[in-house]
Amino acid sequence: MTANTRAPGRRTDVRPDGSPVQALVVDDEPAIGDLLATVLRYEGWQVQTATTGQAALRAVRGERPDVIVLDVMLPDMTGLQVLHRIRQVHPDVPVLFLTAKDAVEDRVAGLTAGGDDYVTKPFSLEEVVARLRGLLRRSGATAAAEDTDLVVGGLRMDEDGHEVWRDGEPVQLTATEFELLRFFLRNPRRVLSKAQILDRVWQYDFGGQANIVELYVSYLRRKIDAGRAPMIHTVRGVGYVLRPAEPAAGDAAAST
Repeated sequence: MTANTRAPGRRTDVRPDGSPVQALVVDDEPAIGDLLATVLRYEGWQVQTATTGQAALRAVRGERPDVIVLDVMLPDMTGLQVLHRIRQVHPDVPVLFLTAKDAVEDRVAGLTAGGDDYVTKPFSLEEVVARLRGLLRRSGATAAAEDTDLVVGGLRMDEDGHEVWRDGEPVQLTATEFELLRFFLRNPRRVLSKAQILDRVWQYDFGGQANIVELYVSYLRRKIDAGRAPMIHTVRGVGYVLRPAEPAAGDAAAST
């Protein structure tokens, strides 16, 4: 399998030479850093983590990353101080700041100091991945994607354009519905548990119950499956799975 080969329903981010994207995640909370690293590795990236500013600087000197996720608050120095020192040795690397939800001054200071983007805690994992992809594209660190669509059967999603079609007809989705469908499309024919869906689609510290997943799956079904052969299926006691629609009996008979 070549570096640019895509699995069904998945997109692959690679450097122009075909090697994996290199990312550095810096957060003093190991649970957050490890969660982000796991998600990015699932996307095919190679990821280093650091919990202090000094460790982050050592990682940058040792392996020049293509993109950095940087927490504003670190135990030994601020994220702004880390960024200033990173820029001295790696002036063009895109940096995505993680900030407290109400720290407007941190966001302004981060962007003024040379940060490229920011997300607030608590955050959506899918949003972080999407923002990092945007930074990589703008910096030229990744090869141009031949196709930004995720396709399963008659269902198609343009990730960059945030558009969805079922059998050629546009489907209007809310932001959360879009992220839920994106997770399904990246994992076609794979049964996803409610816990997995909560972890990937909702905020990392979301305190709600699993019935929020049931609610949004029902919303998606009304928009994706209404009046058509179903694609989203419940696997009782396990979770949900997205599969190409089965042809109607009349269609199957006509094709034989």
